[in-house]
Amino acid sequence: MNTQTPIGLFSVDELIDEDDRAIRDTVRRYVEDRIKPHIADWFEDGAIPARDLAKELGALGVLGMHLKGYGCSGTTATAYGLACMELEAGDSGLRSLVSVQGSLAMYAIWKHGSEEQKSAWLPRMAAGEAIGCFGLTEADFGSNPAGMRTRARKDGTDWVLNGNKMWITNGSVADVAVVWAQTDDGIRGFVVPTDTPGFSAPEIKKKMSLRASVTSELVLEDVRLPAEAVLPGVRGLSGPLSCLNEARYGIVFGALGAARDCLETAIAYARDRDIFDKPLAAYQLTQAKLADMTLELGKGMLLAVQLGRLKDGGLLRSEQVSLGKLNNVREAIAIARECRTILAANGITLEYPVLRHANNLESVLTYEGTSEVHQLVIGRALTGYAAFR
Repeated sequence: MNTQTPIGLFSVDELIDEDDRAIRDTVRRYVEDRIKPHIADWFEDGAIPARDLAKELGALGVLGMHLKGYGCSGTTATAYGLACMELEAGDSGLRSLVSVQGSLAMYAIWKHGSEEQKSAWLPRMAAGEAIGCFGLTEADFGSNPAGMRTRARKDGTDWVLNGNKMWITNGSVADVAVVWAQTDDGIRGFVVPTDTPGFSAPEIKKKMSLRASVTSELVLEDVRLPAEAVLPGVRGLSGPLSCLNEARYGIVFGALGAARDCLETAIAYARDRDIFDKPLAAYQLTQAKLADMTLELGKGMLLAVQLGRLKDGGLLRSEQVSLGKLNNVREAIAIARECRTILAANGITLEYPVLRHANNLESVLTYEGTSEVHQLVIGRALTGYAAFR
């Protein structure tokens, strides 16, 4: 019996160069060998060996892999996207660890930091010897980060930070936090070692999504920093938003990894599951579901590869990232839910990955910009009117 993989039907590999495919395949093997045998237990326990994994991922070369210098691999953006896809085929929490480390914390320092900040932190972070987090979101200011209440004031040559950040991936295990705060000179970013007095990061528990990921609150109580802690290269909201665009780009690919894992699981299950004396896969309704999901997965992959090409050429615009994030996450969560129906009762257990992926994608759907925000970004590009307020 001749069969095709869902993405194989689109011959996407023909659009990706050999080096990028080799990186993808290396990450895929790591996820198959190291992550998938344990991820159900980590998800159920609500705990992940973040420090061990960070070192392994550093050795693999995926932390800040698309950045150049300072121990980073300097790969193409397409290779980074493909790595995100394979990581999220394991679990969204794993891709989140890598994404926050490389595209948020490391990118902020790499893009906007001083030479001293880059040299002090980036090589250690690329190796997974130091973990970073990114403190932008607050409990009342997610889609509207400009309203943040966290404040930094000058005291002599020092800065003193006070405030709270919420839903911060890696927060409780981080060695350094990039924290954004209001100042008299607009929003500024600060490189905050997490052992600084007044800094704490209580972990958020009782999650039903991203359970195999460390999520925390950041609490800053008179955190005193030297003048050189500020990121010198940027002022205003453009700083954190530039980092968010990097992370969103990874999600464009990453969400497809979760969807692909669900779809491949559903196909294998349907072929093995007999009902009314023939395989579930032999029924027209099942094949219709599989065909529709494959179509959406393939279209999402073609979109992701096109965005990767644009990014590698220095041509990618923020509204194009919004196109990818909006479409691919929305379709990925729909695929995960539909696959659950094919597995029926078996689909709700951690023996299979589909409901775990669906639960995780509930978070991916709203972090790094909700679907509604991305619709408005696209709408502004089409009409010229900003309808956010």
